[in-house]
Amino acid sequence: MKVIIVEVTRAANSFGQTHLGQIREAYELIGEIVTKAQAEGTFKTEIEAQFAAMAFYGAIEQMLTGWIFGLLPQGEEHFERAKWLVVEAVCGGLETSVVGARE
Repeated sequence: MKVIIVEVTRAANSFGQTHLGQIREAYELIGEIVTKAQAEGTFKTEIEAQFAAMAFYGAIEQMLTGWIFGLLPQGEEHFERAKWLVVEAVCGGLETSVVGARE
């Protein structure tokens, strides 16, 4: 798996402006998932959906950057673990104590 990353914050005048609509859409879609989980009582309501979306998106972006620059181990097993780590770190941190107690 190869991914090419353009650092949006470093290329805001080119890539960022060109793709700003898609970036906003990604934040909105992630935020909608969080909002739905909050309404269902799965995620804490104290953490704003917009912030959670930024944290999730940022974690993915940094993980991909780490692979591009060789800072993280690569290979299928590492990719699978990385997916789990991001979901666990972000979503696990958003879970209500009732959800976390079920494990």
